[in-house]
Amino acid sequence: MDLNADLGEGFGRWALGDDEGLLDVVTSANVACGFHAGDPDTMRRTCELAAERGVAVGAHVGYRDLAGFGRRFLDVEPATLTAEILYQLGGLDACARAAGVRVSYVKPHGALYNALVRHEAQADAVVDAVRAYDPTLTVLGLPGAVWLKRAEVAGLPVRFEAFADRAYTTSGGLVPRGRAGAVLTDPVEIARRCVQLAVESTVTSVDGFPVRARVDSIRVHGDNPNAVAIAGAVRRALTASGVKLKPLNRENRRLTA
Repeated sequence: MDLNADLGEGFGRWALGDDEGLLDVVTSANVACGFHAGDPDTMRRTCELAAERGVAVGAHVGYRDLAGFGRRFLDVEPATLTAEILYQLGGLDACARAAGVRVSYVKPHGALYNALVRHEAQADAVVDAVRAYDPTLTVLGLPGAVWLKRAEVAGLPVRFEAFADRAYTTSGGLVPRGRAGAVLTDPVEIARRCVQLAVESTVTSVDGFPVRARVDSIRVHGDNPNAVAIAGAVRRALTASGVKLKPLNRENRRLTA
């Protein structure tokens, strides 16, 4: 099982989250690529810290929306979205290579992540970008998302994730953030749910029903003030339950020469 978190989401003098603390716990880092958050200094430093700890580097691509932190849907033309994803991949990959590693996977952020569950034109645009940049890159997202279905058809390696600290509907989707109880905060409860996900491949919905969940990776939000404590509780609980943790695409992390 992989444990991932969103990192490198500061900008300039503004910092968000405890990246170093999380990098001591997680196995894969979704690094902001400068469009929803992040800047060249932050991107490079995050890649260096991840490389030092053996944490896989993933491209956390998003809409060009710094003001909205990438959490607002943008009706971007597909060709433009493809170009913008390529731009983000290239920027982060340069920082990763300078740190002696490569980008191992691609994961959308925020509103783009949600849009790609059903938005076919944008789904195709993101798949086209990944194929054009590197068709061996793994893509990571929510089970059932249309963009992952298109990615499978296109021959891209696909992995599925679940959210440690988000509530689920009975249909397997995420409870909207505006609804009470959508975001979980109790480390003990979150850790218990993660063990359930890893061992039983199920998650209990907000209405109390078990939902099947195919999971390769579990995500902890890096912008939660209690993120390091939550991630640590999750890691300890998984290890105690006999779940082995490893980064996504271990074999692709290091550059050989």
